[in-house]
Amino acid sequence: MSLQQLQLSLQFGRFDAAAAHRAVLSRSKVTRWIRHALAADAEITVRIVDAAEGQALNLQYRQKDYATNVLTFDYQQEPTVLADLVLCAPVVEREAQEQNKTLEEHYAHLLVHGTLHAQGWDHETGEEDAEEMEAYESDIMRELGFEAPYQK
Repeated sequence: MSLQQLQLSLQFGRFDAAAAHRAVLSRSKVTRWIRHALAADAEITVRIVDAAEGQALNLQYRQKDYATNVLTFDYQQEPTVLADLVLCAPVVEREAQEQNKTLEEHYAHLLVHGTLHAQGWDHETGEEDAEEMEAYESDIMRELGFEAPYQK
């Protein structure tokens, strides 16, 4: 697999636990995780937000009035992927605890997941598409040294 070129902007909103999340999300780790999921060169902004910002964005763009783990805003897929990935820190932290994963492992998975969405992958269009995307995510996560995220 050839790793693609990535122009990354990594942003952290202002929230109480930002320092702890920043410590887990070094630029080098985030770059590595995203590049493993890319099939084309990309310009991606990753923003880590609090629950209020996550909920406001989810309501505005998806008409869902709750904070979700990751929102993908894909603007262009060819010739360069252009996207914003917004991850809600409190949701990611809660899910990691519920799933008995490290915060790092869950962030890695959600960044891979969001990067695939930015390239047109979709798990909400049908069971076959969901299974294909989950299998690909699992392969990528194993390549990165993590367990497959969809252990049954």
